[in-house]
Amino acid sequence: MDPEVSLLLQCPQGGLLEEQVRAELSPAYDRRPLPGGDKAIAAVWESRLQAQPWLFDAPKFRLHSATLVPAGSPGPQLLLHLGLTSYRDFLGTNWASSASWLQQQGSADWGDKQAYLADPLGVGAALATSDDFLVFLRRSQQVAEAPGLVDVPGGHPEPQAVCPGDSLLHKDFPGELVVHELFSSVLQEICDEAEMWAVGTDRWDPWPQVNLPLLTLSQPLLLGIARNETSAGRASAEFYIQCSLTSEQVRKYYMSGGPEAHESTGIIFVETQSVWRLQETEMWAELCPSAKGAIFLYNRVQGSPT
Repeated sequence: MDPEVSLLLQCPQGGLLEEQVRAELSPAYDRRPLPGGDKAIAAVWESRLQAQPWLFDAPKFRLHSATLVPAGSPGPQLLLHLGLTSYRDFLGTNWASSASWLQQQGSADWGDKQAYLADPLGVGAALATSDDFLVFLRRSQQVAEAPGLVDVPGGHPEPQAVCPGDSLLHKDFPGELVVHELFSSVLQEICDEAEMWAVGTDRWDPWPQVNLPLLTLSQPLLLGIARNETSAGRASAEFYIQCSLTSEQVRKYYMSGGPEAHESTGIIFVETQSVWRLQETEMWAELCPSAKGAIFLYNRVQGSPT
């Protein structure tokens, strides 16, 4: 395993469909108020706004925990315990210089090193073409997180896509709609920008997109959940998605988006039969932690050595 990433949960072989996952939202799954109050978060946010005035806050789902149901049990096989958090809280906790200290305090105070962290839940995709390549994107040097590194397509599920408005309450989020947003958000992050706007998507985070038609993508299979240890254990749900297009067709769709349509500078294809040994190649050092987590889970749940 790579020190930049850890696996929180690995789904059964083949992955899980949307109907096999259940979500439960509760204030009990929110982060704990910081020791001494949340003034430090406000200070970090104000400092970031002065340097980057175009930033704006937005709500996010917070992953508290995830539980696999024993094999053979009826009903959903995975239960996600989710709270609500925000981009502001993420910058003031997971990305703050005090993140390691907050983890130590969380362990001491609550027996949970993530207790004080925002931990917004992300999504990522091991996207396979019809001619057996996985799709990677090189992130722009202009993005705040992992600039210039190689990533898988991804982003975040959006609470406001489920429950529009500024005053969000946990009780207003039906669990089945939250799960649907989790699975549909990873598809939307792969689709072209025009389709994303057509379905009402308005995301704060500039994340690499591939600009593919939605109808070319299979239903996502959840592979598991990985933690990015370079951002204090922030979690990302990693999926497997099959595309009906060849790698060359995918490349053409990507290039047709234009530089303004994505936050990446290039597309990279790796043969699926080579992904099993990707950690042994020079490319591994160029992968950002979220991509490493996706590859670990793909190899364990979906892929197989040749």
